[in-house]
Amino acid sequence: MIYASSIVAILMAIAVILIRMKAAKKPTNVKKIVLPPIFMSTGALMFIHPMFRVSSAELIEALTVGALFSILLIKTSKFEVRGEDIYLKRSKAFVFILIGLLIIRIIFKSYLSTQINYAELSGMFWILAFGMIVPWRIAMYFQYRKIYTSRLATNESL
Repeated sequence: MIYASSIVAILMAIAVILIRMKAAKKPTNVKKIVLPPIFMSTGALMFIHPMFRVSSAELIEALTVGALFSILLIKTSKFEVRGEDIYLKRSKAFVFILIGLLIIRIIFKSYLSTQINYAELSGMFWILAFGMIVPWRIAMYFQYRKIYTSRLATNESL
């Protein structure tokens, strides 16, 4: 089961890289920044089933690691203005960071699967991912709003 989930994680990482590269070719907006964590939040429904529930300590650990990982994503996510639109700037480091995070995740999962029940571990990794994407997207939102409002102010003064 660990191998299957690792293969799925690799395929998802490849998909994220491809989606991110494609998205960099199109202008961004608030909806594109805010919706991914909202869509991901539906995964919290797994915690309805008792086997996925984690202890308070595991929750704090997963959120802390997720928040630390989000720093790397925040640092590599920048916006730029092209013409009239705002684009997410391509970062070569983002791909390497995503691959690095994936490798770390697989190593953690391989090691922790011998220590922690698989269902609880699944819950912890969902919490880690959610704890990573939410701060990242919040930072992106504020960065986007700053550029958007400064562009509005510049356009009004003309």
